[in-house]
Amino acid sequence: MTRIAICAPSTPITREDAEAVAALAAEEFPEVELVVHEQCFDVEGHFAGSDARRIAALVECANDPSVDAVWFARGGYGACRVAEAAIGKFTHDAQAKTFLGYSDAGYLLGGLYRARIGKPVHGPMLADIRREGGAEAVRRALRWLTGDASGVEPTGDSHPRVAFNLMTLAMLCGTPLMPGLAKHVVLVEEVSEYLYAVDRLFFHLTAHLGGVAGLRLGRISDVPENDRPFGVEAEEIARHWCAHHSIPYLGSADIGHDAMNRIVPFGLAERPQGQ
Repeated sequence: MTRIAICAPSTPITREDAEAVAALAAEEFPEVELVVHEQCFDVEGHFAGSDARRIAALVECANDPSVDAVWFARGGYGACRVAEAAIGKFTHDAQAKTFLGYSDAGYLLGGLYRARIGKPVHGPMLADIRREGGAEAVRRALRWLTGDASGVEPTGDSHPRVAFNLMTLAMLCGTPLMPGLAKHVVLVEEVSEYLYAVDRLFFHLTAHLGGVAGLRLGRISDVPENDRPFGVEAEEIARHWCAHHSIPYLGSADIGHDAMNRIVPFGLAERPQGQ
């Protein structure tokens, strides 16, 4: 039996979200026990409860010796407010756990990778059940957590990898949560940002990626229409800033804010939970 704790370090989910995923898991993954923390349904302004409440829930899940993995429920915004304090309270019981999520959860994945705690993994979250094709995204996550690596993003080579939302990784730079990424291939994706904002993010981020083995670009989706065309597409932006900082641009990556978002274990680990 694989026991998976679910908490919401950023924004809340609904009980309907949790029930839909629980029903899918019960039918297709009988070897899985999902433990949804009540904090996932808390609402305090934008967040899934206060900072203190979100820290407490995350620490409780991470330090529970009966739990094999911590699955982040949803992104949005808020994990950066709690990540450093929460990680500082993790005990030895967090060390063997997989921590799975993406988007705003990248603040936690980055901090965990820097601290060498657990197994940070970019991949679908519980709230993806809402998306068109979201059931398959949830299956991909649960397959990984039960030992099936079929959902891993396929462009890996001999280099360690990380995957982040572009905004999240840019905001991590210069903070105590930013991991060292020398010799890594860095995968980034973005959603709902103007192309000029994507350009600005790459301007900042690439200045902090010295020594990386290369960059791959995931999907830049739902780009708003500006009052005037930017004139350069996302791949051209990425190529421009990579060239400016002598970072190898390695092409595309199969990650994004969508149901097709693939699994990227941080580092060299390509083996899923339980293997």
